[in-house]
Amino acid sequence: METSDPKNNPSSRRSFLKILGLTGITAFSASVLYPVFSFLRPPEQREVEVSMVTAGKVSDLKKVDFKIVRFGNEPVIVIPSNDKFIALSARCTHLDCTVQFVKEKNVIWCACHNGKYDLTGRNISGPPPRPLTKFKTIIKGDELMIAKTT
Repeated sequence: METSDPKNNPSSRRSFLKILGLTGITAFSASVLYPVFSFLRPPEQREVEVSMVTAGKVSDLKKVDFKIVRFGNEPVIVIPSNDKFIALSARCTHLDCTVQFVKEKNVIWCACHNGKYDLTGRNISGPPPRPLTKFKTIIKGDELMIAKTT
């Protein structure tokens, strides 16, 4: 019976070198790919704390069908209606798409999945599960201010 000497066995050296090579390639790939993917991932943004924003001049807002303004990180749709203004969240409650006002049908419409809301923000058709968030409108001189409702 012949005993094998591990020092002279080429297959054990070969498998050790394979493991060593694969480990090195894996470590090199990870050290290159991790910074690339970290760079491509957008940074997290904290919610901006805002209590009131200016939507624009009342005289200018009366001339448009609707206007989207920023309320911190959230878009708000402002719709002139008679002598007052309606301000609602412009994010669809289904998939966070931005909504728009369709004057001919008098509805707020989400183009992503054909969701529709009435002018009070209540969902009237489509997949949106809940109504749009309401905002308070305040007219100061010729400026329209938007504030969160409490």
